[in-house]
Amino acid sequence: MAVRIEKKIKGYAVVTPEDKAKEAAIKADSISRAQAEAELPSADVIQMHERIERPEVLIGSTYKIKSPLVEHAMYVTINDIVLNAGTDHEHRRPFEVFINSKSMDHFQWIVALTRIMSAVFRKGGDVTFLVEEMKAVFDPKGGYFKAGGVYMPSLVAELGMIIEDHLKSIGMMHDPEMSEHQRALIAEKRRAYEQRSKKNSDVAAAGEMGGAMTAAAQDEDIEVTGEGVSFPPTATMCHKCSTKALVLMDGCATCLNCGYSKCG
Repeated sequence: MAVRIEKKIKGYAVVTPEDKAKEAAIKADSISRAQAEAELPSADVIQMHERIERPEVLIGSTYKIKSPLVEHAMYVTINDIVLNAGTDHEHRRPFEVFINSKSMDHFQWIVALTRIMSAVFRKGGDVTFLVEEMKAVFDPKGGYFKAGGVYMPSLVAELGMIIEDHLKSIGMMHDPEMSEHQRALIAEKRRAYEQRSKKNSDVAAAGEMGGAMTAAAQDEDIEVTGEGVSFPPTATMCHKCSTKALVLMDGCATCLNCGYSKCG
């Protein structure tokens, strides 16, 4: 059979029987490899995506927000879906969020926010970016302090902290662990401040007025919920951990909660 060559010949080589044998061996090896890969067991792992239908029952957690910016408390419910249940790849992922309150002042933006957040949850992927975006929202009228002295720049920021706490509880986010050196440093700073405060209290206790002032100051200690740590009432807010635990020690502003220090 004649073969018509329409392209310019740039080079040629004679095909030997050895070349044909090598080509046949390569082709057989590729076929056998494809068959072997097809026979390997594959894990049917389901990842979160928007095509997953909502089950009849979801696991949910409800969080309460009591803010001075609103008259009534707000209740945030986050429902999770369990993927790959009963397997080694089982994990929980947020599926939807609802916010309920007696107050109707913020109804429009609450509904819009919950629908957008639920859509992002169902989209799948890394949804942890919502936490930083929400925590960076500041109220132009000013923020407020939660119980325990933690500063909230806005109501949206507190919602972001609730999302963060929930994602940590289901294993999607993790707290950066403090090193032993950092823990020891914070403990040393707390002991030094307590010793200095005790010394000042002993000096003030020499008079009746001084003793009364000391007792009043002790009653005003701020309790940090969850950890049982108390901070002085004169402490100011730390810009790193947003907790009222910043005190002045030896001319340096030192945080008794996270160890942040700035000399000035």
